Order: sequence, then C-alpha cells, then structure tokens
Amino acid sequence: MRHAGTQEIETERLLLRRLLPEDAGMMYRNWASDPEVTRYLRWEPHESEAQTRDLLTAWAELYPNPDYYQWCLVEKATGEVFGTISIFSSAAAEPTARDEWPGFDRSNGIWEVGYCIGKAWWNKGFTTEALKAVVEYWFRNTDSTWLACSHALTNPASGKVMQKAGFVYDHDAEYHKFDGTPVSCKCYALTKERFEQNRKEPF
Repeated sequence: MRHAGTQEIETERLLLRRLLPEDAGMMYRNWASDPEVTRYLRWEPHESEAQTRDLLTAWAELYPNPDYYQWCLVEKATGEVFGTISIFSSAAAEPTARDEWPGFDRSNGIWEVGYCIGKAWWNKGFTTEALKAVVEYWFRNTDSTWLACSHALTNPASGKVMQKAGFVYDHDAEYHKFDGTPVSCKCYALTKERFEQNRKEPF
C-alpha cells in the first residue's frame, strides 16, 4: 500500500501539523489532562506535563515512518494547539475488529481515524473541518479504497461529526481501553467511491 506519512494540511481555520515535544504545555493544558475529554478515549488523563512531553518525544521518533499519521490541530487565529487527529491501523489495536468488516477489502489492513479536542473548542465545527481535511488527504495520497471511524456508544455527538464528513454507519462493535475496559462502539466507513461522489454532490 502506498503511504504518505504526516504532512502539513491547511484549512480555512486550521493548520494540521506534526506534534513536537514543545507542544506539551498546550496539549496538557488544553485537553490531555481533562477527564471530560478523555472519558471516551482509550487512554486516561495525563497526570503531569512531563508525562505529555514524554509521549510527544516518543511520537517524534515515529514520524519518519511513512505509515504513521498523527496531526495536532492548531487554531490559526490564536496559534493554540487544541487537539489531535490520527489515522491508525485499527486491526493492530483491535485484532477482533478484522472480522467485523464483511464486504470491505482488508488486504491492506483496516485504517481508522481517531480524534480528540479540548472542550473549549467543542461545538464550533473544528472537528468536522479537520476530519474532512484528513479524509481528503488520505484518499489523495494513498491508494486505499476506504477508511473506518468509530465512536463510543455514549458519545453520539462524535457520530454526527463522522456523518457530516461523509461516513456511513456500518455496525456495532466492542473496543477496549488500554487498561482492557470494554467500550461499546458504533463503527462507520467511507469508501473512496463515496468520497468522490460527495465531492461532486456536496453533503
């Protein structure tokens, strides 16, 4: 499969770029330490800015890999880093999920988008704007034919974001937090064919 890695993406209000260790302060303050943000995610809130910096240092070593996709969201108007959006191999994270996608080509794995933003930026359309940009980046720069997305059953607002970006509900599944806690999820998919159709007929 052809990959492009994490390159800069610019939208009307956002700059999506690689995270740097020096972003630790804003990441910790704006979302990583907030239990309201992380309650739907696989990981627990960070306990210190040092923990956040250690994570970003580890991520920095992965950026040279062409199949590593991890962006931060920067609000151009303020320069604030307020969230992340990534594309990852969900089959590696959730091996049982491979059986949950009948009818889809899984020869290149199952690639899924994940995102989180600080609550001060909720309900302003930023996540939808970022998701649409990353989806376009994916289909323009890889030869993948589809992309997955999922959200916790108890977080329906995230599902609305996915639908606004063109994703279509496919099935329910059970994912797991990093500590093994099961999370009931709804899973969505967007094919390249539908993506191209949506561009011709805006949704």
